[in-house]
Amino acid sequence: MEDISGSINTGSEIDFAYGMGGEGETDRKDNVKLYFTFNIRNDLFGISVNLIREVLKFSKVYRIPRVPDYIKGVINLRGEVVPVIDLSGRFYGIESVISESSSIIIVEVSDHDERIPVGVMIDSVRAVTELTDDNIESVPEIGNRIRPDYIDGIGKVDGAFAILLKIENVLKIEELSDFN
Repeated sequence: MEDISGSINTGSEIDFAYGMGGEGETDRKDNVKLYFTFNIRNDLFGISVNLIREVLKFSKVYRIPRVPDYIKGVINLRGEVVPVIDLSGRFYGIESVISESSSIIIVEVSDHDERIPVGVMIDSVRAVTELTDDNIESVPEIGNRIRPDYIDGIGKVDGAFAILLKIENVLKIEELSDFN
C-alpha cells in the first residue's frame, strides 16, 4: 500500500506525511478547524483531520464472507488487520467503483475503552481545508440522503458545500457488527 498523505496539498507548513492527527494541529487560530475533504460519487465530504490516522492509496482488500456489501473486507496495515467500509455503500447503497483515484482513510473509533482502526473507502481525495465557524452551517432538517446523526454540519468550501461527517457515528462498532 502506498501512503499518499504526504502529497496532499494542505495549504500550510504542517507535515502530514506520518498521519493526519495530533493535538493542536486543528486549532491554530481560535475558530479555524482543518478538514480533510474528499469525494464520494458526486458529493463532497469532510472529516476533521485530528480524527484521521493516515490516508492510503487503494490496494488489495480481502473480502469477508457473509457481511453487508458496504463492508468491503480487511487490509493488512503493517501487520494490523483493519476493516474497510465503503462509504458509498453505507450512505447510498451503491458500491464504489474502484479507480486510480480511490483511497482509504484510516480513522480510529472508540469501542468501550479501546481505539480501533477502521478504513473508509473514498472515490478521490480533494484537499485539507481550513474552515471557520462562520463557514459551517447546521444540518438542514429536510433533503438528507444520509442519516442526520452522521452529519456534523455543512461546510462552505470554494463555492461548494461539503458534508462534514461525525465519523464516530458513521462507524459505530455495534452497528457495523450487527449483520441482521
